[in-house]
Amino acid sequence: MATSSKALRWITFWLRVALGAIFVYAAWVKLRMPWELFAMSIDSYQLLPTSIVEALAKTLPGFELLLGLVLITGRWLRVTSTVTSLLLLVFFSLIVRAALKGQEISCGCFGPGETISWKTMLRDGSMLAGSLFVTAMAFLRPRRSPLLEPASLQPRSTPAGPAPNLPPSESQSRP
Repeated sequence: MATSSKALRWITFWLRVALGAIFVYAAWVKLRMPWELFAMSIDSYQLLPTSIVEALAKTLPGFELLLGLVLITGRWLRVTSTVTSLLLLVFFSLIVRAALKGQEISCGCFGPGETISWKTMLRDGSMLAGSLFVTAMAFLRPRRSPLLEPASLQPRSTPAGPAPNLPPSESQSRP
C-alpha cells in the first residue's frame, strides 16, 4: 500500500507541475501579443458582451500566469486545484459547445490561430481530467500535521506548573 501511495503522490506532483507549466506558457503567449487579438478569440464564441470580453482579454492571461505559478509551487493546493478544475471545465465546455455548433473558430487557448478540432478537445479534456485528479488528491490527503511544520510555526508549549499569580489547583496541593 505504501508503494501505491508514493506513486500517487508522484503522479499528483507531476500532473500539478505540468498543469502549472501549461498555464504559465498559455499566459506567456497571450501576454506577448496585443490583448485585442485574444479578445477576438473570446468574442468568436458569441457569448459575452463586448465590455466583458475586453475585461477578460485584459485580465485572464495574468490570472492564468498567477494560477500556474501557484500550482507549480504547490501552495494552497485545495484552492488552486479547484479553481484550475473549474476554469478548465468552463474552457472545455465552451470548446465542445463551439464544435457542436459547427463553429470553426480559434479556441484562444495558446493565442490566436488554433482552430477547434478533436485534438483541441482531447488536449483540454485531458487537462481537465488531470486537474480533477489533482483536486481529488488535494482533498483526500490529510492536512499536514504540526510535526511536519518548521519549528518556528509550531505552537509554543506552556509550562507544566500553575500560571503565575494564580493559586495552585486542588490536585497539585494534595499529596
